Amino acid sequence: MIISKTPYRISFFGGGTDYPSWYTKFGGEVVSTTIDKYLYLTCRELPNFFEHKYRIVYSKIELANKIKDIEHLVVRKMLEKFKFNSGLELQYIGDLPAQSGMGSSSSFIVGCMNAIQNYNRNKISNKQLALDSLNFEQKILKEIVGSQDQIAAAYGGFNSIKFYKNKKFEVNKVNITDKNKEILNSRLLLLYTGNQRRAHHIAQSYVKNLTRDKANEMKILQGYTVKAKKYLKNGSIDDFGDLLNESWHLKKRLGKKISSDFIDSIYDKAIKSGSLGGKILGAGGGGFFLFYINEENIEKFIKNFSKFQIIKFKFENKGSSIIFNNETKKIK
Repeated sequence: MIISKTPYRISFFGGGTDYPSWYTKFGGEVVSTTIDKYLYLTCRELPNFFEHKYRIVYSKIELANKIKDIEHLVVRKMLEKFKFNSGLELQYIGDLPAQSGMGSSSSFIVGCMNAIQNYNRNKISNKQLALDSLNFEQKILKEIVGSQDQIAAAYGGFNSIKFYKNKKFEVNKVNITDKNKEILNSRLLLLYTGNQRRAHHIAQSYVKNLTRDKANEMKILQGYTVKAKKYLKNGSIDDFGDLLNESWHLKKRLGKKISSDFIDSIYDKAIKSGSLGGKILGAGGGGFFLFYINEENIEKFIKNFSKFQIIKFKFENKGSSIIFNNETKKIK
């Protein structure tokens, strides 16, 4: 059995500039971090005395004898990619719900790719894991998604990820002291709106217009990454929170499906409850909100949102990893 452990991510600034349709023309940059909430995927050979050849366990249990009969699209395409012939069992467990803006789809792909490559006894670098996962999600699945989530999940850490016109990327740790990172971490909370949505569908509604109708807004959003890194380097943590507020109001102008009356009502209440700023995570439309709240207002904030799930978290640095491996058999 092999078990992969892959973190979820939080994207602070620059979201949207990581879409190939944008950065191949203008370049792009995001500031993001992975957190101590994980997606676990187990992968083991299924003995041939079972009536089925493949067992896939997630929100449902699938039993199949042929890969083409597997309903889970990612698993089916992944097994086709690696030309699986031997029996296999895959099980998925996540700390956070899917389709909630935390990059879960990409974390699943990265974790699955990592587990299967190790099952096949192939050592794979963080960079290659990110590249293979990007290719899989964007070219094989043909999803309209950005390129930051796969890289964040593969590398881990609090990083600036730069995208270049030639489709290459660069990952650099954000310049922030450990003390200021702890202060920032202590002032951030996740609030679950309860609304799940497909990022692909939300992004589809506005991505095609980014380089034309929304180019000015996008260039400003891209510039926020420079400001954010400066504030973190200088220890201007509250300015980082204020910038989240400014960025959120600008991001909403990219597409009508990014926000809603319900989402706006949550945000307005959060500001009145002491938050300096925040944003809906991922493509928009629902899922998790990230809020920045000064220490003296956190208790008030949590009390005012007692009907919602509030989640505290810690930044993490490792990225996708194999935490258990006793497989010795290579894919046939």
